[in-house]
Amino acid sequence: MMQSLKYWLAEHPSIVNFRWSHTQSFGSTWSFLFAAIAVYIVAVITLHSFLSLILSKSRRIPLGPIPAIHSLCVSLISAVIFVGILYSAAAEIRDTRWFWRRTKTISTPFQWFLCFPLGTRPSGRVFFWSYVFYLSRFLHLFRTFFTILRHRKLTFFHLFNQSILLWMSFLWLEFSQSFQVLAILLATLLYSVVYGYRFWTAIGLPSACFPFVVNCQVVLLACNLISHFGVLFLHFLKGGCNGMGAWGFNSVLNGVILILFLNFYVKMHLRKKNVEDIDGNSNSSSSSSSSSSAHGCSRSDIKLE
Repeated sequence: MMQSLKYWLAEHPSIVNFRWSHTQSFGSTWSFLFAAIAVYIVAVITLHSFLSLILSKSRRIPLGPIPAIHSLCVSLISAVIFVGILYSAAAEIRDTRWFWRRTKTISTPFQWFLCFPLGTRPSGRVFFWSYVFYLSRFLHLFRTFFTILRHRKLTFFHLFNQSILLWMSFLWLEFSQSFQVLAILLATLLYSVVYGYRFWTAIGLPSACFPFVVNCQVVLLACNLISHFGVLFLHFLKGGCNGMGAWGFNSVLNGVILILFLNFYVKMHLRKKNVEDIDGNSNSSSSSSSSSSAHGCSRSDIKLE
């Protein structure tokens, strides 16, 4: 069973012989990337504006099981990508150790996760899964439309975050950027858990008594921040990592996302603190206090859309 799984996820000829090509890989051109992001932004803003004109703000559009099915699909796809790139990374480390000794850029598997040797080309197993991850980012975009239809909510952070993550996953492939294997492992592990949780709550099962999704996002951002320092350290210590130009650009974008997210996170906690202060100052009966405590669990689970 394990050998069969490894074959289909890491040793299949289509995976081993993959090559990122502008002529052979769907969505691999700059024009496609710019057009896709532009269409996404225009469609989202148009839908939000149209619904704001024809419906009251409190009106919700029922979507039935569609969001739950979407969350389940993203969770399963993310889990497959996580396992696939993990197997593929192990195979690539096994097959390319000779190249490490020649370049003297890296010497351990952990360093390879952070720093590709100079001259690395976007071909082979890990880049196949990086390409699958890039394509899966388009599936994530549908959540924006669900949020608008159900909650009539559109924030600059969400629009910017989705667009930039699509852009960054493209740059990983285009420039064979270092750090992408570890970034994909962290991201897909997070998505499989978060979207699995969203599916769990969408079908009516109880939610966590803390902001689960937001806390997962904090963990991912913290891991990415630490890893970026590791890439920078290896780049100067070992004589260079591949794709550092794209890495620098992505680092700036990650910094902007981090600032926007921290702003959101602080506002969320301030809002939660204000609610707790109001509850603490109210002179309600013991039964009302019990009801407030029960509602506090669902109220604290503020989701990062």
